[in-house]
Amino acid sequence: MLAPSSAQSDSSPPAPQLTPPLSLGVIFLTIFIDLLGFTIIFPLFPAILDHYFALEGNHGVLGALLGAIDRFAAFAGSAGNYRAVLFGGVLGSLYALLQFVFSPVWGSLSDRIGRRRVLLITVSGTALSYLLWFFSGSFLLFIFARLLGGGFAGNLSVATAAVADVTTRENRAKGMGIVGVAFGLGFLFGPAVGSIAAFYDLSAGAAANLASAADAAGIVSGAAEGTATVGAGLLHFAVNPFSLPALLALGFSLINLVWIALKFRETLNPAKRGEVPARVRSPIGALMELERGPARRTNWLHFVFSLAFSGMEFSLPFLATERFGYAPTDMFKIFVFLGLVLIFTQGLIVRRAVPKFGEKAVLICGLLAVCAGITLMGTVTTVPALYLGLALAGMGSGFINPTVSALVSLYSPAEKQGLVLGVYRSLGSLARALGPLVACFCYWWQGATATYLLVALVTLAPWLMAIALPRPIKNA
Repeated sequence: MLAPSSAQSDSSPPAPQLTPPLSLGVIFLTIFIDLLGFTIIFPLFPAILDHYFALEGNHGVLGALLGAIDRFAAFAGSAGNYRAVLFGGVLGSLYALLQFVFSPVWGSLSDRIGRRRVLLITVSGTALSYLLWFFSGSFLLFIFARLLGGGFAGNLSVATAAVADVTTRENRAKGMGIVGVAFGLGFLFGPAVGSIAAFYDLSAGAAANLASAADAAGIVSGAAEGTATVGAGLLHFAVNPFSLPALLALGFSLINLVWIALKFRETLNPAKRGEVPARVRSPIGALMELERGPARRTNWLHFVFSLAFSGMEFSLPFLATERFGYAPTDMFKIFVFLGLVLIFTQGLIVRRAVPKFGEKAVLICGLLAVCAGITLMGTVTTVPALYLGLALAGMGSGFINPTVSALVSLYSPAEKQGLVLGVYRSLGSLARALGPLVACFCYWWQGATATYLLVALVTLAPWLMAIALPRPIKNA
C-alpha cells in the first residue's frame, strides 16, 4: 500500500511557481511613453490653425469652426488672438470630451478581460490616430485623427488601475506618485520634442524633391506649375508641415505597443474580475450608480479641482504675455519649471509625506497651496513673484493628484478598480474640456486678476469636501 502511494507522490507535478508581480517601473515607462506622444501636439495648435487656414480658408469644417469662434469672441467683447486661443481650446476639448466618454468604458472592460489586453487595444488605436495625423493634409482628416485618438485614450485609467492591482493599500499613494512622475516627465519632454520637430517640414522637403526631379528630367515649360500642382496634391492627401511630430508620436506609440507586449504582465487577479455592464452608460451616470460614499464624493472633488486648475493652466500664457511680455520661448521655461516642480513633489515629497501624515492630510495641504499659488499669480507684478506662485500651485498639484487617485482607489472595492478609476479619469477629462473655455471667457470678460481670484475661490470647494472625507481603511 505504501509503494503505490509513494510512487504517485513522486510523480505528482511540482507546485506552480508564483509569478512575481509586475514592477511599477514597467507601468511607469508605459505611461511615460504614452504621454510623450500625447503631449507632442500641445505647442503646435497656433501654427496648425495658420496652416489649415492658409490651405482651406473659411470653408468646410474649418470655416464653420472659425465662424463659431468669431461669434463667441464678439460676444465676449474680445479681438486679437482670441481666434487662435479658442481654436486650441476647442481642439483640446474635442479630445478631452472623447476621453470623458470612453475612459470608464475601457476601465470597466479591463475589469473583465484584464489590463494588458485593454492597453494593447488602446495603444493600437492611439497609434492609428497618429498615423492619420501624419497624412492629415486636410483639416477634416486632422479632426478625425483627434477624435479617434480621444476615443482610444483610456491608457492612463487602465494603467492607474494596474498600479492599484500591484500595490498594497498602505503604499497605494506611493504607487500613484509613480504615475504622477511619469505624467510630469511626459508633459515636460513631449512639448519640447514637438517644438523641435516643428522646425522640420516634411511637406516642404517633398515639394523640393519634386522640383529637383522636374529639373533633372529637363522639364522647362510648365515645370513650376506642375510642381506646384503636385505639391498641393501632396499637401492635401499626404504629408503636411506637422507630419514629423506626428511620425514621432506614432513611433512612441509603436515602441509602447512592443513594450507592453513584451514586458507588461497581467496584473488583474482572475478572482477579482467583474462583469462588463449590459449597456454602456455615461461616465456621470456610472458615477451616480456607485454607492453613496467617499469614493463618489472624492470623484466630484477631483472634478471641481481639475476644472479650476485646467482653466489656470490654459490661461497662464496670456497672463505671462500681458504682464511680462513673454514670448513662446519664455512660456517653454514656465512649463519646464512646472514640470520639474511636479516631478520633485510627486517623486520625493509625496512618497515620504503620505506614510507619515496620510493621504487626506496631504490632499488638504495641497489644495491650500494651490489656492495660495493661484491667488498670488493673479496679483503679481514681478517675475520672481510669478514663479513663487507657480511653485506653490505646482507643489500643491503634486500633492493632490496622487493622493486623490489613491483615495478613490482605497474607497473602492477591488473588483471595480478599473471602472471607478476610469470614471475618475473621465471626470478629469470633462473638467479639462470645460475649464479652459470657461477661464478664457472670464479672462477676456473681467481680466486676469478677477479670473485668477475666481479660480482660487473655486479651489476652496474641494478643500471643504476633503475635510469631510473619512480616513481610508488600509488593512482590508
